[in-house]
Amino acid sequence: MANSAEAPAKFEYKIPEKLIKNAMDMAIWEKSEAYYDVFGFISSMCVALQGTKQSQPIEFSPIIHKLIDTIKRLEQLAIETPPVDQPARFGNVAFKAWFQKMQNESATLITNAIPENLKDAVPELNVYFVESFGNATRIDYGTGHELSFIMFLMCLFKIGAIERKDEVAVGLRLFYQYLNFVRKLQVTYRMEPAGSHGVWSLDDFQFVPFIWGSAQLAVRSPIEPAQFVEDNIIDVYRKEYLFVGCIDYIRQVKTGHFAEHSNQLWSISAVPSWAKISTGLIKMYQKEVMSKFPVIQHVYFGSILTLNPVKQGKMLPSPRLGILPRTNLATVVSPPKFDAEPSK
Repeated sequence: MANSAEAPAKFEYKIPEKLIKNAMDMAIWEKSEAYYDVFGFISSMCVALQGTKQSQPIEFSPIIHKLIDTIKRLEQLAIETPPVDQPARFGNVAFKAWFQKMQNESATLITNAIPENLKDAVPELNVYFVESFGNATRIDYGTGHELSFIMFLMCLFKIGAIERKDEVAVGLRLFYQYLNFVRKLQVTYRMEPAGSHGVWSLDDFQFVPFIWGSAQLAVRSPIEPAQFVEDNIIDVYRKEYLFVGCIDYIRQVKTGHFAEHSNQLWSISAVPSWAKISTGLIKMYQKEVMSKFPVIQHVYFGSILTLNPVKQGKMLPSPRLGILPRTNLATVVSPPKFDAEPSK
């Protein structure tokens, strides 16, 4: 990430490629700069979002507005591409038509959103963006696609298109817009979960909003963890906190007792504090997403997010946690420290 006090790094932009070809390559990934950057970004956003809520007023830069409008444009394309009648219950083939329309416009939409001096980055950014909405062949969506959008956001930070002052807006406005949109895709086109772990996973489709949402609740939370499964609590706070919004979505798309269809989340409700939940979810993300070859084999690497090994003693900037020494994985994935007061 580029520190606001210094100029963003210069990159020789190129089309990203899939470079993790087999399970043996995971060792390269787990020692790469991109791997550390992902955890640094997710942890930093946790600290930026602590104590925030969706309804709070936020001033943010024009690029955030433009990127939100970009996702709204994709939503309009979905409205123009309704699902078709078909025998199969899941995987509506109209998604393929929507996906093609999205691909046709994506590079132009990104070009129109970012500053003129960064246009050369569009081909590289576009790969992550396109991969953020699911797979057109399988008509599925999962945490790997969510990760691609996280990497898209990271790239925007690293090239200087988005600055530190917009971190909260990225979480509460831009990511929130993306999250609501991919949920509409999932429901409209009856998308399959990609690599779902069933009841032992948090959710069939998402993971990051649970991490960032629990960080929101880690400071001055109006509810205790044990309450997030209660219908009246969900009704009051589903539009205020990402975590509760996730529970509300599960409530809408699944039937039966919560403990049966979402066992992992039911267990989490017994954890005594939101801070412990957030830090525990980061560790779970490392194990269940970042360490899984079936997910990482689909990740792209270019000039911005690379498989270059982290050098001993190398210090890389992070948007809010200051300078993190990258000589030890625990430095990045250790639980973020929550302040007594929410960040400004």
